[in-house]
Order: sequence, then structure tokens, then C-alpha cells
Amino acid sequence: MSLETMLTEIDKLLAVRAVGLPADLFSDVAPKVAAGWRARAAVESPSHLRTHPLPLRVTLLAALLHEREREITDTLVELLISTVHRIGARAEKKVTEQLVNAFKKVSGKENILFKLAEASIGEPEGTVREVVYPAVSGGEQTLRELVHEFKTRGPVYRRTVQTTLKASYTNHYRRGLIKLLDVLEFRSSNHTHRPVIEALALVARYAAAGNTTYYPLGETVPVHKAMGGDWAEVVHRTDKRGRRRVVRMVYEVVAFQALRDQLKCKEVWVVGADKWRNPDEDLPQDFAERREENYRELRKPLDAADFIDELREQMTTELTLLNDGMPRLSWLDIAERKSGAIRLTPAEAQPEPKNLRRIKSEVQRRWGIVPLIDMLKEAVLRTGCLDAVTSVSGGGSLLAEVLAERLLLVIYAYGTNTGIKAVASGGHGHTEDELRYVRRRYLSAEAARAIAIQIANATFAARSTEVWGQGSTAVASDSTHVRAYDQNLFTEWHSRYGGRGVLIYWHVEKKSLAIHSQLINCTASEVAAMVEGAMRHGTTMDVEANYTDSHGQSEIGFGITRLLNFDLLPRIKRINKAKLYRPVAGETDAYPALTPALTRPIRWELIAQQYDQMIKYATAIRTRTASTEAILRRFTRNASHLTYAAMLEVGRAQKTIFVARYLRLRDLQREIEEGLNVMESSNGANSVIAYGKGGEIVSNRRDEQEMFVLCLRILQSALVFVNTLMLQDILGEPEWADLLTPADRRGLTPLFWSHVRPYGEVNLDMDARLNLTAVTVHGPPHIGR
Repeated sequence: MSLETMLTEIDKLLAVRAVGLPADLFSDVAPKVAAGWRARAAVESPSHLRTHPLPLRVTLLAALLHEREREITDTLVELLISTVHRIGARAEKKVTEQLVNAFKKVSGKENILFKLAEASIGEPEGTVREVVYPAVSGGEQTLRELVHEFKTRGPVYRRTVQTTLKASYTNHYRRGLIKLLDVLEFRSSNHTHRPVIEALALVARYAAAGNTTYYPLGETVPVHKAMGGDWAEVVHRTDKRGRRRVVRMVYEVVAFQALRDQLKCKEVWVVGADKWRNPDEDLPQDFAERREENYRELRKPLDAADFIDELREQMTTELTLLNDGMPRLSWLDIAERKSGAIRLTPAEAQPEPKNLRRIKSEVQRRWGIVPLIDMLKEAVLRTGCLDAVTSVSGGGSLLAEVLAERLLLVIYAYGTNTGIKAVASGGHGHTEDELRYVRRRYLSAEAARAIAIQIANATFAARSTEVWGQGSTAVASDSTHVRAYDQNLFTEWHSRYGGRGVLIYWHVEKKSLAIHSQLINCTASEVAAMVEGAMRHGTTMDVEANYTDSHGQSEIGFGITRLLNFDLLPRIKRINKAKLYRPVAGETDAYPALTPALTRPIRWELIAQQYDQMIKYATAIRTRTASTEAILRRFTRNASHLTYAAMLEVGRAQKTIFVARYLRLRDLQREIEEGLNVMESSNGANSVIAYGKGGEIVSNRRDEQEMFVLCLRILQSALVFVNTLMLQDILGEPEWADLLTPADRRGLTPLFWSHVRPYGEVNLDMDARLNLTAVTVHGPPHIGR
């Protein structure tokens, strides 16, 4: 995002504030109610708003301005964070390109030194050009590269980056960042970080001081941690009179970097923000009054000693089982090694299913190639999922049948990423303007989410245990990268995927049904996204376990999931380096077979001290007083937070329990791999469904991006729902059911698309139905008003 974007957002904030709404205007109104008023005002045209009675009109507009002020404030904070990061990243890139030869290490330095010494001793009277240069392979150029390498390594490189960073800040970004100090009010509840707030006040006070190099003598310059380390030599400079002074522009750069670090962990917060508000507001304000109820809801004992005893006992049990079972675990070896104490042999591959291809061919033979729009239509008509859709503005005159058709077309347009304009050209009789009207007035994010949830619940209800077995309580979760236009605050570079875009974080249960989706930034916490989806999916499924890729192996993830009562089951990256914590101090002879992998004891006293606070944070996540990401943002390594340290200890204990079980149980290893394979299959389906525009999100609006994700989820859920019914129709016949082997049943999935046509002209006929007998067919949907 450019400097102009920042200045534009600042102007928006000033325009909203110029209206003069009191900050506490909606303090006694439920956030959901205020958000509903805002949504209504946002979709109504000015002419419609003018027709409302004055009290209603003023209320709607005030809610719109109130919510927008908080959103713009959040946007400015995120712009500040990303801009400060960009200044540093671009400085490093620029210097690296300039000094690229500095990192071409000259090989054979010892041999060069010997040849130089030998040549010099042999002809002590000769010139350098005649004696020294010819003695080295490559001559003068090799020696120049050697000197260049020495001069540009280490401290010199860092100082060059700092100088370039300062120049970039001074010449371009300073104008916007200084203006941010005028419109945003930063505060901290921690006195440790007061110097950063005071530093910002000093920067603002001297913002218009022109080309003054130093702060005046006698001015108190707040000292904070960011001024140390590599910056210490640059922030301070000796003037012509030999006095040690603070360089003003460098101090400003360091102050903004310190601000960025403290904002990210919410040690510094912003008045009037939502996402970046006072972190104390993220916690339940009535926790003390409802303490027993909160503990009961989390199924946790009131006494910290009871919690610790249970956790320690589980650690002891799992470590004992692993230690005693080592002689029988042929796939596991634990010994002292430089590469890591643990050596785990991968599990053998499971037998391949033999008959699934025949079953999929039978699906295509019976129902032919089915357009994706017909799969969506069938799911909608059978589940009645459009019944909950109401007009955002509280009214509507469209016939239910007409509205249903247009909603289907809009969902298809967004989910396939082809867009409303392309879908409007199909043979269905609905114009582009009509579809856009329905999108704006009816298909809100809440409505789309409710549709996806209802299809998921209908799928659970329709499943036959004879075909699918008993329902599971485990989900797999992972993110997938989607390219997006880079003129967008939320679009970021992702080093692993090698491109700019956003992430979609999915939760998919073991039979391939997506129960939750969320759009997150590339730098967002995937642990927070994992917890958010497991806790707030909204379906009838009771999630008790979550398979994740290696991002889920963080200790803070293990800690928070233990408190929230579901098992975190990650794929452990670098299992050879994993450490097992001891449950009891002083018992150095315990678990002799595990000694090379054992480390220090758990600090139980810290857990006991912070137990109530940890339950308070877990309650905040459970009761949704704030987003999981906002709450966990405080638990970063930049934060000096005792509750964070205690949560880490809980996580280390829980991770030890998990790793001990994982190493011991082959079935658990296979279970996790199978769960993550479901995620891979789900990602493959998404790439087929969202084929439009090369799979790239072209809108820069966050709400449009979120709608794409939700509609993609609806389409995938509809595909799974209809495929479930198709498979049950086939496997309900004895000759097909008897064909399935155990390997076939293990690999059976309703997420396949060889019989589906996602592209082509969109023709919608609500009377043409698929011949399915597994579920009673309902009549046309009755959409709410």
C-alpha cells in the first residue's frame, strides 16, 4: 500500500470525526445490534434513507459512522505496522542488491595467503603489480573481491541497511507516519512501555523542526529498548564539540519500529480502535462474579492444584508407557545424536482402495455430467438453507422463487470466481443489475455463513452409518494461499508460496465436509485461526480433536487447546529434535530409555500462580468477547507477560503428552496423516470449483474477498452433500455394498468431481431435479423477509 493510501485513510477518519459523534454513543447498545444498523445504512441508497422517520434515519447513519470510525482506525494501525515493516524490508533488499558481491565468499583464502607470502619472500624488491597479482588465480579481481567481502560483512552491512532505512523514511514515508501521530492516540497499560509512548510524544513535538539534526541540549529524550543493539551506534553521534547527541531522524525511525513491535503484541493500544483496542476490554468484565460458572463451562477445577495434578499424572503415565514400551517399538530409536535424539521410521503405506474408481464411474453412468449450478440447486432445495436469508434493510418485495434463483446465481458467481457479469449472461432471465441488487440487499456474510452451516448440518443428518460408519469428532485444518491484487491492505507476500495474496484457513471433518472457513492475512496467526474454527464453526458437530500441519506444533497452541478442551494433533516437523519435559524435578533417573530426549522439568509453580488468569483468557475465547487472534496476540515472544509464560508451560506439558503418544502409537501417526490428506483433497476441489480469473481474487474490498471464500465453501458443501446422497443410493444396493473392502471403506469420500461440470454457460431450471431417493424432496424455499 502506498503513502497516498495512508493519507486518504487519514482524511476519511478526519471527515468522520468532524461530524462530532460522542465516543460512548453506543456504549449501552449490543455490538450485534449496532452492526445490524450499520449494515442496513450501508446497503440503502440515499433516497431510501431520506424516506425514513428522522429518529430512525439519524440512528442508522450514526451507527454507520460509529462503526466506520473504528474500522478506519484499525486500518490506519495496520497501515502503520505494514509501512514500518516495508521500510526495513526494502532497505535490506536494496542494500543486499548493492552488495551482492560481498556475499560471494572468496574460496581458498589460506592458499591465497600462502601464495602471497611465498611470492613476496621470493621477490622482496618487486612491485605489487608484478609480483603479488600474478601469484593469485584471478589476479587483481580476486584480491578486490576478498577486500570487498571483508569490508561489507557484519556490522558494516547492518549500518548500511540502517542508513538506507533512515533515508527511505525521511524522504518518503515520514510525512504519513508523522500525520498518523496527530490522528491516533496511543496508550499502554504497562508502565514498562511508557518510554515508547513518551518517545512518540517527543517525535510529534519536534515534527516540524525542519532540518534540525539533533534534539536540543537539555531536552529529555526517553530511552527505550529499541535504541540498543545494532541501533545504538547510529542513534547517538558525537557533535563538533565532542558532545554525545541523539540524532533526531534516526530516533524517529527507532521509535516507530518500537511502536510496531509493541502494537503487534498489544502492549501498546489505540483509543477508538476495535481490533487494536485496550486488551483489557477483550476479557470478560464479569469474570469474577461468574467465576464458578466459567470454570464449569470449561470443565476445569476451581483449584489450580487439581488441574496441575491431572496434567502431571497424564505426563507421567505417557512417559512411563513410552519408556517401558521402547523394546517393542521397532520403528523408534532414542539415542544421543547430533542430528537429534529421536529417530522415527515412517509408517508403512496402507493398502490402496481397489473399487472406488468403479463406484465413481457408476455415479457418472447414473447421473451423467452434472453442472455445478445443479448440484448447488439440489442442495438448496433439499436442505431449505435459504429460509434464513432476510433482507439486510429489513424488508423486501421479491417473490421467494425469484429471490431463490437470484441467490443461487450470485453464490455461483462468487464461489466459482467468474463474477456476476459473466453469470448474468447465462440462460436464466436475470439481469446483472438484478443480481447485484440481491447481493447487496440479501446476501450478507452472515447469511452466506448460515447457508453453509445449514448444508453442513443437513449432510450430517443425511449420512448413513452403514455407509460412512459412526460420526467423527475430529477435524483437519490448514491454510491455502490464494493470489490477490497487491493494491490491497490485506494482500501480503508469502515466502513459502512465493507470491502475494491472502490465506483461506479451512476446517474439514474426516469425511471431507468443510465446517468452517476464514480469510486471514499471510502474517496472521494460524494457531489463532485453528482455535477460532474449532470453537466457532457453528455446526452441530462436536469438535474434540484437530489435526494440523506443522504450524500447529507451537507450545502456545498446545496450551490454549488444553484449556479449551480439545486435542491438538499436529504433524511434528523435525520430530528428531523434539524434547520431552520432565513431570517432576529431581528424578533424573526416571525414564532411562528416554534420557537423550528429555529436558528440564515443567515449572508448575508458574502455572499455579497464573491459573486463574489463563482460565480468564480461555473464557474470553469461549464467550467471544474478542476474536481469538486479538486475545492470542498478547501471547507473543515480544510480550513480557507472565500469563503467556504460564500458558507456555501448560503447552510444554501437553506437547510432551502428545509426542509420547505419537511416538508410541502407529495408529495415531496414520490417523493424523489421513486427516491431513483430507485437507489436501479439499484444496484440490477448491481449485476446480474456483476456476474463474485463474483462481486470483481481483477485488480489493475485504467484504468481497470474504464473500468469495464463503460462497466457495457453500459450493463445496453442496458438492459433498449431493455426492453423499448419490453414493448412498448406490451403496444402498447389496451388490455394491458387498463390493467394498476395508481399504475401500477407509478411502471412501464424497469429495470428488469427475462427474461435475463447473464451467460453461449457466442455465438454471428449478424444476429439473436429480433423481435421488436418499432424502425427501422439499418444495420451493420460503425465504424470510
